[in-house]
Amino acid sequence: MPEQIHISTETITLGQFLKLADVIQSGGMAKWFLSEHEVYVNGEPENRRGRKLKPNDEVSIPNVGSFIVVG
Repeated sequence: MPEQIHISTETITLGQFLKLADVIQSGGMAKWFLSEHEVYVNGEPENRRGRKLKPNDEVSIPNVGSFIVVG
């Protein structure tokens, strides 16, 4: 079962989401994290920290966890 991450806006960038989900400590780590780890958004590989996520999008990171965006 994916962990639910609540957002207060209509969309959130993948970089901001990783920080909100406590996967990274700061937004500056997003570019490095995405270059070093496999990240999937709705089952598709993703490496753009600016990728917009909306409610019901699922983010999966092998060996880290699964998360679902909740509005």
